Amino acid sequence: MHQAGGLFHMFGGQPGMPLPIGDQAAGLGRAARPCRAIAVTGGKGGVGKTTVAVNLGMALAQAGRETLLLDADLGLANVDVLLGLSPGRHLGHLLDGTASLPELIVEAPHGLKIIPAGSGARRLAQLGNTEHAAVIRAFDELPRPPEFLLVDTAAGISDGVAMFAAATDEVLLVVCDEPASLTDAYAMMKVLSRDFGVRRFRMLANMVRHAGEAQALHQKLSRVCDRFLDISLEYVGLIPHDERLRQAIRRQSAVVDLWPASRAGQAFKQLAQSVDTWCEPARAGRDRIAFFGGRPEPVTGW
Repeated sequence: MHQAGGLFHMFGGQPGMPLPIGDQAAGLGRAARPCRAIAVTGGKGGVGKTTVAVNLGMALAQAGRETLLLDADLGLANVDVLLGLSPGRHLGHLLDGTASLPELIVEAPHGLKIIPAGSGARRLAQLGNTEHAAVIRAFDELPRPPEFLLVDTAAGISDGVAMFAAATDEVLLVVCDEPASLTDAYAMMKVLSRDFGVRRFRMLANMVRHAGEAQALHQKLSRVCDRFLDISLEYVGLIPHDERLRQAIRRQSAVVDLWPASRAGQAFKQLAQSVDTWCEPARAGRDRIAFFGGRPEPVTGW
């Protein structure tokens, strides 16, 4: 299948077929809005960032937003596992030249699109900056950017993690009520602000008992940032402890799909609504590599 035609079909159209007038208007409205690329990261492993990325992506897709989720945890990929998918190809095939980026896209429920990374591939875990840059630039192959690109990074603050996060428009830090989570989140912000010029971060409190606990985490982190870093850290909400979320993980599904009325399901829907209101990214003057950075935006049509 032709690459452009294949991706057109995956995002809900057919090449060469005119859209009904109403759909044309809706499509023009979407096309006038640049893609918003969001890194879901946290520094510390085990804070639930992949679960957040999967459920946020699913909630956006359920709301009718064209959403693409990149598993950037190279070598230890879990996005496909959390969604019960069995992709035949992954980013390793992109890098060895046997597949293009559009050919890697796998469809999940509700129209969410996934770009999988390989799991257990030592070579992928040892990529250099040149190869990380090649992955980022490959997004220019897409005929049209989606409305949202979510980038699920690996744990830690390696060059690869920082490079993927810095290539997005927004950095969503997932933290939990553990000292190591706060210190690692601070370290991530320090690296991204010092080495890449990132000045705005957003914080999501995960696995907390109530709003007071979440806001206390934000206050702790904000105080340190205000003292030592020239950045802004915005609180965007919380995901509560919820047994339904654990059950969804065991069933390899998103909680917003299985139990949308659960506490966690409702929280992810609220997060998606919040994300959808964030101001459009300001890319003028940016001097670092970025997703969809090699093409003019907005792009109209396919």
